[in-house]
Amino acid sequence: MIYYTYPGFRNKALTISYDDGLWSDVHLLEILNRYGIRGTFNLNSGCMTEERRIGKEKIPALYKGHEIATHGVKHLTLARCPMTDVVKEILEDRQALEELTGEIVCGHAYPNGSYSPEIKTLLPSLGIHYARIATDTGLYTHPQDFYEWNPTCHHNNRLMYHAKEFLSFDLPQFQYLFYVWGHSYEFDRDNNWYVIEEFCKMIGGREDIWYATNAEVCHYLMAVKQVHTSVDEKLLFNGSGQDIYLIRNGENILLHPGELQRIHSPESHGKLRKIVL
Repeated sequence: MIYYTYPGFRNKALTISYDDGLWSDVHLLEILNRYGIRGTFNLNSGCMTEERRIGKEKIPALYKGHEIATHGVKHLTLARCPMTDVVKEILEDRQALEELTGEIVCGHAYPNGSYSPEIKTLLPSLGIHYARIATDTGLYTHPQDFYEWNPTCHHNNRLMYHAKEFLSFDLPQFQYLFYVWGHSYEFDRDNNWYVIEEFCKMIGGREDIWYATNAEVCHYLMAVKQVHTSVDEKLLFNGSGQDIYLIRNGENILLHPGELQRIHSPESHGKLRKIVL
């Protein structure tokens, strides 16, 4: 029996997603960094000169260690726009953010939660690997569709209840994903910065949780699908470009990119050879 795990042989992961790039992100990032929590920040490259927005020159250093994703150049309600405008909103935002960060930008959060089947179909051709909507599920499961990725909860939707529930899970046969989203300016508006402080203090710095960006979760779960096994599960091949962590009959096994492993017995395993892809 084989179970795939998250990196480090963990079965819990936490990812967060915050939108719009206002100055309140500075305080949020201070809190996240203090507790070792990493996340994704969805920015509008065409709005960075507006009041309360973080300027372009601050972006690379401020968000270091976190992911930058697209949120549309001007935060348009995409389902109301011609498809030509949708393409420009996402592709031009992606290009601008890549020029700012020097990194490949591959994620998206739908502005105003607006999308359509046609927009979803378009995203892969624009280099977008996943897209978040804004419908809380209250669940801790993997998305069935990465282009319609539902979060567990907004930070104003029983966050501490969900945190305590998430921490209570200890069944090894399940893999849990806790996804929190919001806007950092809401903490100023609602005068409730204590919510995210208490949450991060409770859930940060734990050995059994993988703290990941949205893209890292997406790419790892996609990479897992490129692991192939023989029928008797004694040959394991990792066809992906990243390390894959799995458990076979209670034994931890790490598969490196392009690696083929032969399992000699239930108690031991060894490398057969490395295949260069």
